Amino acid sequence: MNWSNWIYLGAGIALGMVFRQLFVRWLRPKQASLNVSSSSSPVAPLDQQEMPPISQQLQQTHLAYLMAREMSQFKGGFLARTTHELRSPLSGLIGLHQLILSDLCEDPAEEREFIAQAYERTLKLLKLMDEILTVARTEHGTNKLDIQPGSLAQVLEEVYELTYMLAANRNLSLQFLPADPEIYVLADFLWLRQILISLIDTAITQMEEGSICISSNTVPTSNFVNIWFDVPTHAIPWSEPIDLIKSEDQPPGIGQENAALSPGMRLLINQTLVKVMGGKLEILPSTIITKEPHQEISRLQISIPLVIPESELP
Repeated sequence: MNWSNWIYLGAGIALGMVFRQLFVRWLRPKQASLNVSSSSSPVAPLDQQEMPPISQQLQQTHLAYLMAREMSQFKGGFLARTTHELRSPLSGLIGLHQLILSDLCEDPAEEREFIAQAYERTLKLLKLMDEILTVARTEHGTNKLDIQPGSLAQVLEEVYELTYMLAANRNLSLQFLPADPEIYVLADFLWLRQILISLIDTAITQMEEGSICISSNTVPTSNFVNIWFDVPTHAIPWSEPIDLIKSEDQPPGIGQENAALSPGMRLLINQTLVKVMGGKLEILPSTIITKEPHQEISRLQISIPLVIPESELP
């Protein structure tokens, strides 16, 4: 290789190094801008995102679906039973009017008697509708509840004074176990007293013999107090499914003399009111041992929020 070749080789190497330095200087600002934009982007790489496990997402979705389905069934059951409750007295009214319009009355006096019966049943029907409407407004929030702390023992004592004669008139045993006077609950005590009286009255009307025992107990693991109704199993108005609610038309002129809400409807209304107050009304499995071998006992449980003393607040 002669000297000219060495000159060309040196010049090529020098030009390559110069172009390399220029290219590096031109590339550095773009890399810096890319780094800034990637650091400010809210989307992180998949391996850096703290995504919950798929199983946890599926579990939450399934729980939300179950809660929505339960609420839908509850609303549907309330609407179906309300329709059923109002349909029965309406059938009686239609039957009385059919007798009058068909000229089946023997004389004007009998016709006037049928009109009077229809008028009385209309007033009773209006009373039923007002009762259901009051509960619906309370659930919707139109009728505000007066939630205040109060003594549970005092409420149970007032309920006993108002119901013990109902049981005594039917030769039934009504027993209230003493409640802890230091237990205070959060509730609308007007509604709570009415709910307790309604449950006792409903059980008494369904019983021919047996006893009713009301007791209470706090739940150590939660901020609730339980009120227990131990009654014969046949006295509990089990809420029948929607598809089992039958709408039977009554013969003309024959209807209930005293239109009133059925035991199942009253249980559903009481369940709604307890839920609005932040509690829960449920029927527990039969686990109670009684002295009577032929008597099955079931338990109604009302859970009411418990007042927490200030010393125990975090």
